[in-house]
Amino acid sequence: MHTVNRLARIALGCAITLLVGCSGTGDVDPAQSAPAFSETAYRAHVQSLSSDEFEGRAPGTAGEKKTLAYIEQQFRAAGLAPGAGDGFLQPVPVVEIATRPDAAMQVRGAGGELSLRHADDAVFWTRRPVPESRLTDAELVFAGYGIVAPEYGWNDYAGLDMRGRIALVLVNDPGYATQDPALFTGTAMTYYGRWTYKFEEAVRQGAAGLLVIHETGPAGYPWEVLRNGAANPQFDLRIADFASQRLAIEGWITHQAARGVLALAGQDYESLKRAALVRGFRARPLGVTASVGVRNDVADRTSYNVVGVVPGRERAGEHFVYTAHWDHLGRTSGATNDGDADTIFNGASDNATGIAALIELGRVFAATRPRPERSLMFVAVTLEESGLLGSQYFAEHPPVPVARMVAGLNMDNLYAIGRTRDLTVIGFGASELDDYLRRAAAKQGRILVPEPTPEKGFYYRSDHFNLAKQGVPMLYTKAGIDSPALGADYGRRWLDEYVANRYHKPSDEYDPGWDVSGTLQDLEVYYDVGLAIANETSWPNWREGSEFRAIRDNSRHP
Repeated sequence: MHTVNRLARIALGCAITLLVGCSGTGDVDPAQSAPAFSETAYRAHVQSLSSDEFEGRAPGTAGEKKTLAYIEQQFRAAGLAPGAGDGFLQPVPVVEIATRPDAAMQVRGAGGELSLRHADDAVFWTRRPVPESRLTDAELVFAGYGIVAPEYGWNDYAGLDMRGRIALVLVNDPGYATQDPALFTGTAMTYYGRWTYKFEEAVRQGAAGLLVIHETGPAGYPWEVLRNGAANPQFDLRIADFASQRLAIEGWITHQAARGVLALAGQDYESLKRAALVRGFRARPLGVTASVGVRNDVADRTSYNVVGVVPGRERAGEHFVYTAHWDHLGRTSGATNDGDADTIFNGASDNATGIAALIELGRVFAATRPRPERSLMFVAVTLEESGLLGSQYFAEHPPVPVARMVAGLNMDNLYAIGRTRDLTVIGFGASELDDYLRRAAAKQGRILVPEPTPEKGFYYRSDHFNLAKQGVPMLYTKAGIDSPALGADYGRRWLDEYVANRYHKPSDEYDPGWDVSGTLQDLEVYYDVGLAIANETSWPNWREGSEFRAIRDNSRHP
C-alpha cells in the first residue's frame, strides 16, 4: 500500500504551469486539432486522489472532506465558475445505514433446516432507515428473473400475491442466458437484468424481500465484490414514505447456497433455471420459510456533488455535461478476507481516473478561445458506489433544467491499457452522439466498437444512466482493447486481470508504470465531442426505438 506522495502536488502545479505555457494565457484555438493533455497533471491528480491520505474517498468520512476540498480547489484553479447556485457544492441529503455483521438467515422446510451465514453464503441489508428490520417465517418464492416486461410479453409474477413473501430471483435476463437475439436483446443485458430493477419491481409487487442469486458470469463480477460492498455502510436518498418504497430485506445469495435452499424444497436449481427461460413461466412458491433480520446503525448525512461551469459566450443557458463519480469504498476494519493487511480501497482506477479527466477537461475548456457558444458543465458526483445516488439527485434536482442539457459524456474507470486502434462505446447505437464520437475518433485513425461484454449491463451501472432516464442523450465509453503493438488479446487479458484482481479491492492502487497514453488520446476525443456540440445549434437525440427517445421529445416539446 503506497503512502502519501506529497511530491504529487508539486508535480501537479508544475504540470499546470507547463500546460498553460509561458504566455500566461493558455488559450486553446478550437480551429486547431484537440489540445494535448498533460500526462504529468493527469497522473498527479490520480496519484493524489488515490493516496492513503484520502482514505478510500468514502462518503461521510474525513476522506470525503479531503476529496471535496481537492476537487473544488482544482475547479477554481482551472478557471471554472460555480455551477451549484453561488457555490461549487450541491448538497445531497442521504441516510446512512450501517448493517451490523451478525445478520443470518434460517431456512426451514420439509427437507430440514439450513443456516445461511452473512458474507459467506449471502449478504443482507435493508434501505429502510430503521434500527432493526426482520422477517419471520416468510415463505420463499422462486420468481424466475423477477421481471415484468409487457413489451416482451414477460411477467414472472403473473397471478402471484407476493405480500409477506421473499422472492428468490436469477441475475441478468433470459436473453443473456439463452444467447437468443429474439429473446429480450440477446446477449446484451437490458435494464430488466440489472439487480436494481429487480428490487424496484419486488417493491411494486408488494414483496417483503428479495434475494438475487449470484453467478459470476451473468453478474459480471465475483462474489467478493458483493462481500466487500456489504461490509460498508449503505446509503440511500432521504424519502418520507420509505415503508412503501423499500423492501424489508434485500440481498444476494451465492448460487451454492441457493442450491441448498432449493434442495430443502425438493427442487433442482438447474431445472428451475431452464424453466425460467420460457415465456409464460409461473413463479413457484417453495413451501419453505425463512427468518432473517438485520440490525442497523442509522444516521442522517449530507454528501455533496461538485459542479463547475465554463459559461457559453452565446447560448449560456444550454449545457453539455461531463460527469464522473468521486467516491469509492473507503476502508474496512482489520484484514480483508484474503488475509491482505491493506484495508484501504484506494480506487485509483475506479474512479480517481475519471475525476482526473474531469478536472483536466475543465481546465482545457476554460482556456479555449473563443469560449464555446454553449456552456460546459463538469459534475463530480457522489455515492455512485451506493447505487448512483449522487447522479440521481443531480438529475432530479438539476441546477439547470434537464431540457436545457443538450447532451453529455460520463467517465468512469479509465483503463490504463495504452493506445488502441479502437474506442469502446457502451450502449453503442443508442443515440446520435455516436456520430460525433466517430468523427472525433477518426481524426486519430481509430474506430468505434460496441462493448465486448454487453451482458454485464454497463450502460445501467454508471452515472450517465440517471440523466439518460431524464431524456438527456449520454455517451459512455471505455478504453479500446486493440493495441497497435500488442494486439486485442493484450487488452482482453488486461481487463480480465483487472476485474479478477483489482476491481473493488484494496489492490486498485496507482502505479507509476501505468501506460496512460490511451487515456490521453481519449481525452482529446472527449474534448472534440463536447466542443463540436457546444459550438452548434442542433440538438442530438436518441435513435428511434430507444426507451429514452419519447422522454427527450416530451421534455424539449412538452
